[in-house]
Amino acid sequence: MIYTGIIEEYRVKFYTDRTTGKSPVLDYIEELNDKEKAKIAKYIEFLRINKGYLDEPHSRHIAGKIRELRVDFSKNRYRVFYFIFVKKTIILLHAFLKSTAKTPIGEIQKAQENYQEVVRNPKIYE
Repeated sequence: MIYTGIIEEYRVKFYTDRTTGKSPVLDYIEELNDKEKAKIAKYIEFLRINKGYLDEPHSRHIAGKIRELRVDFSKNRYRVFYFIFVKKTIILLHAFLKSTAKTPIGEIQKAQENYQEVVRNPKIYE
């Protein structure tokens, strides 16, 4: 039997700081060169197509519902923290260039703060 129903797709949204109105993840990506931007965009699309779940080495669990998208480009290791929100929405919380073996606590804390803000203001992301 062939399934003919509509399959809802996941969508990606960027966390937006309520006080500044800016998206730190989008601003971070915009500062990169064109090749780096393209690779990160490709991985974000891959994440969306796979409903927010990728196996290692592309993604890994960080804390609670927060995961990290792992994009390596040359010697640079870009990380984008995200989580899956209601109504099949992937929220990109925080991005940074990883330069140490272990993920810095400050980067995780920033993602957790942004996550809490999203949870407190869900209507913005619907």
